Amino acid sequence: IIKRAMLSVDGWIARERPPLRMIMQVHDELVFEVKEGFLASACEQIRDFMQSAASLRVPLLVDVGMGDNWDEAH
Repeated sequence: IIKRAMLSVDGWIARERPPLRMIMQVHDELVFEVKEGFLASACEQIRDFMQSAASLRVPLLVDVGMGDNWDEAH
């Protein structure tokens, strides 16, 4: 499921060319550099892709963190 979601995000980036870049994957986490004015939109888009990766009986929840570095984003 996670792999499918990550591939969806990667496909969106390739198609749409949003002002961001995926810089790292750590297990089930994706780390991005995002242009400041696009941050809210990027969070919404990425969360939607990750949460809609599968239809489950329970909700698939996705946390989004923001910060100047990976530690702050947690």
